Amino acid sequence: MEKLELLYEGKAKRLFTTNDENLLIAEFKDDLTAFNAQKKGQEAGKGALNNQISTHIFKLLESKGVATHLVKTIDETHQLIKSCKIIPIEVVVRNIATGSLTKRLGIKEGKVLPFPLVEFYYKDDALGDPLINDEHCLILNLVKSESDLEVLRHLGREINTILKAFFTKRSLHLVDFKVEFGIDKNGTILLADEISPDSCRFWDAKTNEKLDKDRFRQGLGNLKVAYEEVLSRILTPQGSL
Repeated sequence: MEKLELLYEGKAKRLFTTNDENLLIAEFKDDLTAFNAQKKGQEAGKGALNNQISTHIFKLLESKGVATHLVKTIDETHQLIKSCKIIPIEVVVRNIATGSLTKRLGIKEGKVLPFPLVEFYYKDDALGDPLINDEHCLILNLVKSESDLEVLRHLGREINTILKAFFTKRSLHLVDFKVEFGIDKNGTILLADEISPDSCRFWDAKTNEKLDKDRFRQGLGNLKVAYEEVLSRILTPQGSL
């Protein structure tokens, strides 16, 4: 499959057209951003790690019945994906309180929530990706109907159930994560974008060491080492830790 014109460049990936209008090539970048791109940096090899991590997670979810845009991994930093129209809603699922949740509501850092909390954020960099509710989504015409929001909410919870069990067996707490969805040519809602330490928070189950992009946000260092550890645990057979 030939990589043609640059279609879109985001914070962590570039998307290219191909000679098939239904397929795109995603390139994972080494760039790092935080706080709505107010903090920027680079980490050599980060893109390749996220490509591997996201590929394994998407394949796991596909095996459990979650439809995704992934077709195949091409090389270290490229994926072949299905073309889809991205729904401009970031779906965030939280299991443990941290980050903006503790700042907004005063919930103690590290508190295990009584149930998975699903939040919607408007995917708009100029506005700072604000927190929105169902009515906002409908007023902004981000979806066709309220039933679409229920689908997104259900998918977020389903993904959480699958991944939380997977990572628990690998001594990692899935603290929270952000996912994005798109609609393909047939009108099917697909999991899109990526699932990686860029978009998830992972804490070691024994030490609570942070193994995700918070290492960049908070200036903790050793980001690549943390991402490599997450990949290593993903590749670790169940029960061998």
